[in-house]
Order: sequence, then C-alpha cells, then structure tokens
Amino acid sequence: MRKEPETRRVVLDPEGPVLVEGPVEIVLEDGSTVFSDRFMVALCTCRRSRRYPLCDTSHRGKKRSGGSAPGKAGEE
Repeated sequence: MRKEPETRRVVLDPEGPVLVEGPVEIVLEDGSTVFSDRFMVALCTCRRSRRYPLCDTSHRGKKRSGGSAPGKAGEE
C-alpha cells in the first residue's frame, strides 16, 4: 500500500521570501540539494542572500523596482 505524500503549506509574500513548512529538501538548478529540518523554511526570491536558496533577510531595506512580484513586468 502506497502512503500519500504529506501536504506542505507554502506562503507567498511579495515583499519577502517564500515560506515553506519544513522539513524540506531543495533541488538546485545544478542538481545539488539543500536540506533543512526546520519547522518553517524561508526560500530567497530576491537572490541577494549569501545563503541562497535560503533567505538571510538581505531583502530588508531594499525595494524591488516597480514593486512587482518576481517574474512580472517592471522587474530588472
């Protein structure tokens, strides 16, 4: 009998990181993985983080140009 995967909650915030209920395993573009066993994991969307793909709050105090969400018009 196959076990159904556990549902994870993802919270989107246009002014900050994507919050994912943990634990999570993140697969990067190059195929490497990052694991976090925290109860809530913040994923960087601004790419300013020194700990990318995990958020280190580098986005604070810096506004996105145009005030739009990633991938939308008005972004650099």
